[in-house]
Amino acid sequence: MSKNDKGLNRRELLGLSAAAGAGALLTGVGRADAAGAPQVPRRPLGKTGKKIPILLFGGAVRLDSTFDHKLAEAVRYGVNYFDAARRYGGGRCEANIAAYLKRAKNRNRIWITSKSPYHEPAGFERALHTTLSQLHTSYVDMYFLHALHDKSYLSSNMAKMAYKLKRAGKMRHVGFSCHHGNVVDMLNEAAKHSWIDAVMFRYNFRNYGDKALNKAMDACHKRGIGLIAMKTQSSSVSFAGRVNKFKQTGKWTKHQAVLKAVWADPRLSASVSAMSTIGQVRQNIAAALNRSKLSAAETTELQRYAAATRHTACDGCDHICNPRVNAPVQIGDTLRLLMYHDSYGEPAKARALFNELPAAGRNFAGVDFSGASAACPHGVDVGALMKRAGEVLT
Repeated sequence: MSKNDKGLNRRELLGLSAAAGAGALLTGVGRADAAGAPQVPRRPLGKTGKKIPILLFGGAVRLDSTFDHKLAEAVRYGVNYFDAARRYGGGRCEANIAAYLKRAKNRNRIWITSKSPYHEPAGFERALHTTLSQLHTSYVDMYFLHALHDKSYLSSNMAKMAYKLKRAGKMRHVGFSCHHGNVVDMLNEAAKHSWIDAVMFRYNFRNYGDKALNKAMDACHKRGIGLIAMKTQSSSVSFAGRVNKFKQTGKWTKHQAVLKAVWADPRLSASVSAMSTIGQVRQNIAAALNRSKLSAAETTELQRYAAATRHTACDGCDHICNPRVNAPVQIGDTLRLLMYHDSYGEPAKARALFNELPAAGRNFAGVDFSGASAACPHGVDVGALMKRAGEVLT
């Protein structure tokens, strides 16, 4: 058995933390499992009565089709929540997780959340059955309405379907994910419905002072709705080389500091992270295992970085900028895919998803985006970013 198969011992964890810039892991680490590996802390997920790890494994990465060692490494340290979706990994995410479960034989230890691309009750039910077939399992722990942006789908008929599928044992909990420009509206709507167990929403270091967002989070938290942060890194890398790198003032990298800042909010149960390499898995685990908080200097630097780069980050609020453009373009979706290309280092995925957009939405050569740029409340140069998208995504 190789060192990688055995996992990391405590000395190796210290070495990992030094290499990752994460500081000493022996300060306030989580409990150890039977094999001695320290376990990532867990928090209650709203009113579900369940606890989940504060770090979740995002399935929007390439997973090995026979046995994915990233998943195994994550589970070793208690990251046993897999966030899947039918469209992730070129449509192979659920099947590849099934391959891991078949080899690992640990389905009863794994929390699986997957998502339906269909938002009406009948489509939701069909999608769940397909998901169960792909995963080779009889149930999922949570099923989401994927990328929901129209609150009318949170209807009484959808509630009835959710209760039906729960009673049938097909899913244990239900909720939705959202990352468009109306996240605040969607959270406020969620707080009105007792059948919603959790919401996964776009939340990053640029949003911490947003009063409307915090009020909506409070409403959900009071109602017992579990809150899961996604896209926590934001579009934090320059689209055109204009943004300075995060300046390290202590033991954390910028990516780790962003996660630490999210976990500092007790209203949030967890943060989902797409970790495409074992190195990234270990860096994030290192940050999660260390219970120490960001220092004042690190917090100040993160705030400075957020302010200095705010004009580079699109929040996907198409309802503000799209009406100012005389063309059927999809600014929010296009810039989100540009973020995958530039910030997440996933050019193939970005181009593939871009090609799935309507042809009219991809044809923006010669379109005047000056009105969209002027309308952006954060000063994003929409025209420059869309020009770059046209250069790298087509």
